[in-house]
Formats: sequence, structure tokens, C-alpha cells
Amino acid sequence: MTTLQNRLMEVLTQRFQIREDQVREIMALREQKGMGVGELFIQKKILSEEKLLEAMHMAYEIPYWPDIPLESVCTAFLQQLPIGFLKKHVMIPLKSLSVSLPLESIKEPDGETGPSHEAPGETHLIAVRNLDNLQAVDDLVRLMGIQDYRLILSTKRAILSAINTAFELCLDSAEQIVQDMEEDGKAILNEIEDRADLLDDTSDAPIIKLVNHVISQAVKARASDIHVEPYQDSFKIRYRIDGILYDTLTPPKWIQPALVSRIKVMTQMNIAEKRLPQDGRFDVKVGDQEIDIRVSIIPTTFGERVVLRLLNKSIDLLKLTEIGLDPERLVRLKELIQNTNGIILITGPTGSGKTTTLYAILSFLNTPEINIITIEDPVEYQIKGINQIQVNPKIKLTFARGLRSIVRQDPDVILVGEIRDLETAEIAVQSALTGHLVFSTLHTNDSASAVTRLVDIGVEPFLIASSVKGVAAQRLIRILCNECKAPYTPDRAALDAIGISPEELASSQIYRSVGCSNCFHTGYRGRIGIFEVMVIDASVSNLLLKTYDANRIKARAVENGMVTLREDGIRKVLKGITTIEEVLRVTQK
Repeated sequence: MTTLQNRLMEVLTQRFQIREDQVREIMALREQKGMGVGELFIQKKILSEEKLLEAMHMAYEIPYWPDIPLESVCTAFLQQLPIGFLKKHVMIPLKSLSVSLPLESIKEPDGETGPSHEAPGETHLIAVRNLDNLQAVDDLVRLMGIQDYRLILSTKRAILSAINTAFELCLDSAEQIVQDMEEDGKAILNEIEDRADLLDDTSDAPIIKLVNHVISQAVKARASDIHVEPYQDSFKIRYRIDGILYDTLTPPKWIQPALVSRIKVMTQMNIAEKRLPQDGRFDVKVGDQEIDIRVSIIPTTFGERVVLRLLNKSIDLLKLTEIGLDPERLVRLKELIQNTNGIILITGPTGSGKTTTLYAILSFLNTPEINIITIEDPVEYQIKGINQIQVNPKIKLTFARGLRSIVRQDPDVILVGEIRDLETAEIAVQSALTGHLVFSTLHTNDSASAVTRLVDIGVEPFLIASSVKGVAAQRLIRILCNECKAPYTPDRAALDAIGISPEELASSQIYRSVGCSNCFHTGYRGRIGIFEVMVIDASVSNLLLKTYDANRIKARAVENGMVTLREDGIRKVLKGITTIEEVLRVTQK
């Protein structure tokens, strides 16, 4: 064991209560596997990464940064350093001491400021995760062409995050890429490695750089869709952020065919076919995020129109407590979904978050004792422990055919992506009446209209009354950006339009959107659901046998205590979550 390792082991045993037998085990494994001591401590879960770095700081007197501020990253060297090299060895150059970062500004792990170590001349800092591979540091120094440097310890998460953010900032802007492009666009046929990190792609072909930039910026802006829209003399690229489309770029018309062809290459579509619609998909990585992109191309009068739907697979699915239900409605919904049989419907227009709500419900119900099977179009996210079936019309695997087979698989809970026709509706009803709990969606404006839609499809009212246990209608409203929202007092007309009384206004603070760089200058950041949960109790069930008028059904449900979408929106306005204008936008008749 070297002197440095002895010093580290001394700190670990004296200051971090690591036992002697654990140290001996790690050293034996080091001899067997040839791995670094630090990696083995973390791998065996003897120490967390943060505690190990603190111990290394104490043993070696090397400063430890829990986080790396972006302004400290030395972007001057990034053009000559391969991002793959930095990620592989988990290191990044920081600004020199002579510029702005004397070591006296580096906080020690206990939060105190360390002594000044500023040296004359230019001394660069290099953030590393461990000291087991100093050869890689020497290679980095040689690539940078510097003489003097000091090491800084930081976590893997902080270093990789700094690398990704710094390289993204160093990419050419979309406008610069467009200006640099050549009109022939012949470089479009260059291949890109499947699932390669877009920030790692070093291709010089301008069209490849433009497509990569458009996708990476969409991910950064939290866009759900990218639209490429052709017009007679121009075309534009738009992002859908929090449900609203925003113009982002209007390149020259001649770039359009090359850009569409590049997307076709990435999705392995037929680049020669420009007269028929095509669909495809591909996966990419943007930094540490895995993105699944579904692509739809249709021919229009002025060229092919492209829509890319972005699904971020790195984001955890929302829990039932996170989708926007207040405690009262959450209790009511939990009571509904814990029925052993019946149909529960989630309704709303396209893009209102129905699938997210259903996944939250399934995740809540997902236990080893319950057999859950779904049939969806498409399967957007895989949930561990749940069997999910993808609809495939090409081989005649429809919702109805899949559902007919599912009921023979001894399920406790069934999810049908959507009830579209009488055959699917009838099988769902029969499944519910024979002891299964069935979840599905309908495209209706409110919860009461779901009953009317089922009758229109052809389901008998008495079957609806006996099988449907509840209906939850929902919409998505944008959440005010906490960085820039501003308090104000609405005028009387705005309050009357939404239905807020002077008494409610007196006890609450209402905010309006402003816009800043944090929220893409929209004033909003993220979305949350507003809900109305209609329980089909005895009184509503008896009414269903007499009429399926949605207005009468809704009135009866309100009498029984149902909170409407508009009322739930008002509550979120009074809590400062959203704006009056946003609630009016999504709940207007």
C-alpha cells in the first residue's frame, strides 16, 4: 500500500468509522480485480460517493466541490477536447486561478472557506472524480497544452452535468448553422450511429448539425413535439412546450428537403418516397437523457410536413399524489380504483394527460399479488411488473381482439388504451361484470359526457349503470414560473368571467405570468392536472336508467358533491399555481 493510500485508510478508519476488516477486504479485491480503491468502496456500498470524496479531501488536502457552477467551466478548451474522453474519465477543465477562481473561494466540505493557495502565473483547475487514473489527467493536460494545474474533487453527477451543459452552450446556434450551410446539402447521406449522444456527434455536415441542434434544444426547452411546417416560400420549425406551439426558427426554403431527408435517414424511412405518409421512430441520447422520438411525415402542397413526438424515458413516471389531485379528490379516486371490478374511465381531449394519469394509477395498484395486463396504442412507457401489449392493425391486433385474449390470461386489472367502437366497449363491459377491474379512456369534454358517448357507441344504458363505477375528466393547465410570476389584482370583468368572489379574492393572492430565461420566456414552467371525479353511486345510476342527458347527469353529480373542472381550476388560481387566463383557456365551453 502506498503512502497516499495509507493516509486515506487512516482517515477512513478514524473519521468515517470504516472497520479494519472492511479495509482488508477492499485491498484484497483491489489485487484481484485491479480496480481503484475508491470505486470498490462505492461498489460495495461501504461508503457513499460524497463521503469518499470528503475523506479524500481530508487525506490529500485537495479541495472538494459538491457542485460545479457553470461559470467556473473553462469553455476555451472545449473545442479541442473530445467530449467522449472527458465523460469516459469523468473530468473537466475549470477556469484558471489567475482569471477568477482563487482557491480561497472554494468551500470545504464543512461549509467553511479554505485558506488562500493562489499561486503566481496561470494555474488551471481540473475537476476529477477519483485519483486512480492520473494518466488520463496527464493526457488531458497535454491536450490542453498547459504547464501548471491543480486538481479539484467533485461527484460524477456534477462533473457529467457540467460537461453536457458546457458542450451544449458551445454548439453553434441554429442561425449560425443555417448561415454556414451549403445549398446542395449532399452531406445528408452521412450516417449517424444509432442512439449516439447528440452532443458527442462531431460531424461537420451542416444539415446533421442543424437536426442535432434542433432536437437537443427541444429537449432543453422541455418540448413534447417538434413541428417542421412547409409553406410556399418558406418553412418554419416550431416547438410545443407545455401544450402551446412556439416559433423557434425559420430557415431558408432550400434547406427543407435536406432537413426532411436527414430525419428520414435517422428513422430508416424511404427517402425517395415523397408522395405518401410515412411513420417511424428512433432513439437518441442528449447528455444523460434517453429520448424516444416518434416521427410522422405527410405530403402537403408545399412539401413534406414532419412532426417529431419526444418521449423522455429518463424521467420517472408521476405518482398519483403528483398529478394535481387535491386531498379530497385523491381519496375519492383511490376508493374508486380499489374496487375489485367495474369500469373506470379517464376522459379528456388529446394531449390532456390521460395516459399519464392511467400510468400513475397502475403504478399505485402494481403489487406482486395483482396481475395487471394492458393493451395500448402505443405503449409509451414500460412499467416493471406489468404486461403491456402494443396494438398492431397490420396483423389485425386491435383493442377488441387483444382484450378478448387478455380476459383468458387470468387478469385482475385490465387497461384498454381507448374505447373506440362497440365491440371493444361490449367486451370491456362483460369483463367488468365478470369480476375484472377495467380502466380505459374516452375523448369527451367532461365526465358526464362519457355516459352519452358510450350510449352513442351502442352500449345499453342498464349495462353502463351496472358496470361503470366512476369517470374522471381532466385537463392540463400550465404552472406559473416561480422565478418570474408577479402578484396583481385582477379587474372585475376577469373575476366575473371565471367566477371568483370578492371574499375569495380577499383571502388569496393571484399572480400573472411575466416570462424569463428560466421558462423560455413563456411565463410558465411545467403543467399540472385539473380534475372532476364523478362517482356512479346509486342516485346517478338510477338516473342513468331514465336518461342519458349529460347535463342532467352532471347536475346530479354536482348535487352529490362533485367539483367541476372550472372549480378545480379556480382553486389552483387562488393557490397561486396558475393564472385566470390559463384556466379559462382550457375550460372554455
